[in-house]
Amino acid sequence: MDSSDATPAASAPRDPAAPTALRDEADAVLRGLAGETARLREDQWRAVEALVAEHRRVLVVQRTGWGKSAVYFVATALLRARGAGPTVIVSPLLALMRNQIDSAARAGIRARTINSANIDDWDSIQAEVADGLVDVLLVSPERLNNPDFRDTVLPKLAATCGLLVVDEAHCVSDWGHDFRPDYRRLRTLLGDLPGGVPVLATTATANARVTADVAEQLGTGAENTDALVLRGSLDRESLTLGVLQLPDAAHRLAWLDAHLDELPGSGIIYTLTVAAAEEVTAYLRSRGHTVASYSGRTDDAERQAAEADLLANRVKALVATSALGMGFDKGDLGFVVHLGAPQSPIAYYQQIGRAGRAVERADVLLLPGREDEAIWRYFASLGFPPEDQVRRTLDVLASADRPLSTAALEPRVDLRRNRLELMLKVLDVDGAARRVRGGWTATGQPWRYDTERYARVAQARAHEQQAMRDYVATAGCRLEFLRRQLDDEQAVPCGRCDGCAGPRYDAAVDPGALDAARAALGRPGVEVEPRRMWPTGMTEAGVQLKGRIPADEQASTGRALGRLSDIGWGNRLRPVLAADAGDAPVTDDVFNAVVQVLASWGWERRPAGVVTMASRTHGLLIDSLGARLSEVGRLPFLGRIEYAPGAEPAPARSNSAQRLRALAGAFTVPPGLAAAVAAVDGPILLVDDRVDSGWTVTVAARLLRRAGAAEVLPLVLAVEA
Repeated sequence: MDSSDATPAASAPRDPAAPTALRDEADAVLRGLAGETARLREDQWRAVEALVAEHRRVLVVQRTGWGKSAVYFVATALLRARGAGPTVIVSPLLALMRNQIDSAARAGIRARTINSANIDDWDSIQAEVADGLVDVLLVSPERLNNPDFRDTVLPKLAATCGLLVVDEAHCVSDWGHDFRPDYRRLRTLLGDLPGGVPVLATTATANARVTADVAEQLGTGAENTDALVLRGSLDRESLTLGVLQLPDAAHRLAWLDAHLDELPGSGIIYTLTVAAAEEVTAYLRSRGHTVASYSGRTDDAERQAAEADLLANRVKALVATSALGMGFDKGDLGFVVHLGAPQSPIAYYQQIGRAGRAVERADVLLLPGREDEAIWRYFASLGFPPEDQVRRTLDVLASADRPLSTAALEPRVDLRRNRLELMLKVLDVDGAARRVRGGWTATGQPWRYDTERYARVAQARAHEQQAMRDYVATAGCRLEFLRRQLDDEQAVPCGRCDGCAGPRYDAAVDPGALDAARAALGRPGVEVEPRRMWPTGMTEAGVQLKGRIPADEQASTGRALGRLSDIGWGNRLRPVLAADAGDAPVTDDVFNAVVQVLASWGWERRPAGVVTMASRTHGLLIDSLGARLSEVGRLPFLGRIEYAPGAEPAPARSNSAQRLRALAGAFTVPPGLAAAVAAVDGPILLVDDRVDSGWTVTVAARLLRRAGAAEVLPLVLAVEA
């Protein structure tokens, strides 16, 4: 493809004979990056020329592996040679930052990064920037609204930078599949740039609507508000796509176990949840495969080690969540397998784009699961809150006599931490709230809840989910399907996928591998860590609980049959505990698995009695489980913790502080149960249906300990996380 295939906006007339000296200089820089035979393609050169010679604002929408990083590194070298300030690259990808620093060094470009993983180095890095010793500064979007960085560092960068690069620019748009509120701060940065500073935005996954939205935002503060848009074909000639629809999680794990070594080279196995990533990693390791887990729960040192192992082919695969979704640069990655379908075909295209960048063939396989849609619904529930909750937050901030942290807001606002933080970031960019040292404040500026826009975004998300269902079901070309979802007008059948050329892999599963997978997924038991501290700010919410929970009022480490996000017991328990499941006695298979959990618990003192929790939704289930455990274990059934008179139902999906506020006085230990608890010599087995926030068993254990229980051992069917 060359620049004639792009869709440029109106711009100043170009010199038909581009300066050959500048082109030669650009190619010389590229050779330092990519080797002695490298030469910029015409579309790459057009972007570099627009940035360096014309000081334009440019949006590049090109497939993964096209060479977007080469554009901004070459442009950086040319601009620096002409006396420009350092390039500032805003990127959400810590893994890619590490790759790019190494790549830049090969071309003599001095790159540094400021992100959450290197806080101790910030002062020295900022000093290097001030001294002109840094050519490229990579910044995570979260830094843009860190109060100190925003107020002290960012204005200096805006005044002195020679090129601003917005990597993964689809994150700017709330129409994009991976919208990140921190990116909205770029509007301010763009508006503060001096005239003539070029700007480059890059992405591999933007459909027409997102492209138009990003291009419009790129014009913020510019004299010429029209951005040059270079959009190319999204074909990936090395990728061979396929879908294997297998009956259940055991079949999917067994297939992967049996076929992992057949997949070319090394690769990535994506899962939809952290729990699944850890579960799959443990199973594949137990079967002799060299794999590593990579998720938001993985600490930075372990992430870096996992990245290095994959780059060096010391592991066959990383089993990863979307934490690795966009930012990993390994040209010879031979395969990407998804255990579970992402909720957007655009997000799916983004993730599979990691494979096959420098090899002739890479295999891409999707193994959808029946749990996928439940996970989609959960992520959909994390969207922008209703207007009444937003207004409540602004009122709380306005009435406070000091900035409030998110932890201090939680007792006053019924929103979970991640939704609360997302909302506050949006309000900050909209001008209604401001992040300052110590927390958040209200600005008092008028603010309008854009009901129609939020509804359209939600509708777009629902459309994407349906498109993903259609992708799984299509009998046509899979790559063409994905390219059309991205509005690629050049999309044609690829001739390689299972829709075009037939399946490359058989869906048959080895019986031995299947038996092993079933045994692993059927193995019950998850530890339930007790709460040790009360949430911050409970006294201001009218609940006189603060600080550390006294040791003689705590629960001990408990057990659950499984996690609802697991692909093993999670899939079996989810229908039992669903809101519309109804109430029924515990089934034999679930009960027998709970008995296995008890048998392998390894407690220091055997339980001396069983107590159950009252429940408005699963009382029969919980009581039947407690009664049967009492009978089988030959333990006295001591009774049930009841609801206190007038207790209201605790809000569903509320934050930790709000949940505790609702539960703090919601339960009571009847006199007969209190006497029975005080009379037994040994721990109490406390039985409930699930643990979500953990506050129900914490409050109940406190009541039992105060009634004289020597120890409380929570036992539940499922953990929500």
